[in-house]
Amino acid sequence: MLWNAVRLALSAIRRNLMRSSLTVLGIVIGVAAVIIMVTLGNGATAKVTEDISSLGTNMLMIMPGQMARGEGGNREQTKLFEAADVAALQDEIPGVSDVAPTTSSTMQAIYGSANRSTSVSGVDVAYLKVRTWKLASGRDFSAAELRSGAAVCILGATVRKELFGNADPLDVNIRLNGISCRVIGLLQTKGQAGMGMDQDDLVLIPLHTFQRRVSGNQYITSLLVGKNPSSDSAKVKSDVERLLRQRRKIQPNADNDFDIRDPQELMATLTGTTKLLTTLLGAVAAVSLLVGGIGIMNIMLVSVTERTREIGVRLAIGAFEHDVMTQFLVEAVVLSSLGGLAGITIGFGVSILGSRVLEVPFLPDLRMAVISFVFSALVGVLFGFVPARKAAQLDPIEALRHE
Repeated sequence: MLWNAVRLALSAIRRNLMRSSLTVLGIVIGVAAVIIMVTLGNGATAKVTEDISSLGTNMLMIMPGQMARGEGGNREQTKLFEAADVAALQDEIPGVSDVAPTTSSTMQAIYGSANRSTSVSGVDVAYLKVRTWKLASGRDFSAAELRSGAAVCILGATVRKELFGNADPLDVNIRLNGISCRVIGLLQTKGQAGMGMDQDDLVLIPLHTFQRRVSGNQYITSLLVGKNPSSDSAKVKSDVERLLRQRRKIQPNADNDFDIRDPQELMATLTGTTKLLTTLLGAVAAVSLLVGGIGIMNIMLVSVTERTREIGVRLAIGAFEHDVMTQFLVEAVVLSSLGGLAGITIGFGVSILGSRVLEVPFLPDLRMAVISFVFSALVGVLFGFVPARKAAQLDPIEALRHE
């Protein structure tokens, strides 16, 4: 019985193919929009997580000064950090595994006729460990090179490509402004971080080399604090803040003259925001399903009117009311289900294209596809009930008289 109803429904749809296609357009658009929004939203969330993770999530980033309020948001100038601050953080806070002092400047990297303006950072051996950054080839700075301030450097992937192309730069000397340094290592590619920052566009040199030959002082412009995996992140952050306030002699009622950022907190905030936006956009797109359902109900009411005589014949030769009701209800469900399948296909197709254009991972949510299909079928049941009930309640005699 049900299979016969499905066959009749498909036959009715084929007879009015153009009208049926336009009828389910709302369902198709609604389902496709939901699939696209959720898939691209998942990709954007994964991209944000990946970008922030590339910075190193099990660490704290400490910068001197606070972001100034008002236009521009420039960092207020204040006193920088010193080597004693590094030692205090390392020795006095149990949850700290490593402290990587860093000081940076923009310089011109030159090799032969090639040159590039890049970020040059003075670091020690803790830097790569805290950043969870590995070498593609070569080696890290030795203890002797760090102590003596040797003229050696490690290149990021972008600088290596711009200066050397596909050639091997190990043991080759480059110039950083007027400083000649020997390349001893190459960093693995990290890619872009948040705000489009290219993490591979940098050169690392020993901290003492930078302080002696570039900045001319012993100050440190930022600290990267590695946390023990088993430690409480919030407590470590609180302990670091307390110690730095004490060392910098900040009064109890005064604001910090430094800024502590936890990438894990930033990740949680950004991923929470993208998930919320994905949910809201998906909900807005789902409204199209209701619009499509109204269209199905409208066209089914028209179909009942057009096929009144056919209904009368069926009732006259012995069909029951529930048979007629099932026929029209199944037709509405088949119509909306076909629209749901078309919407899923289009949605995933557009999502693949959108993922490539936006450069985010393609992460299809099969559960959402199933939910969208089931919801589209329920829309057919909901909005097909009234026309089906109207057809089933027709008087056979009046229906046979209908022209």
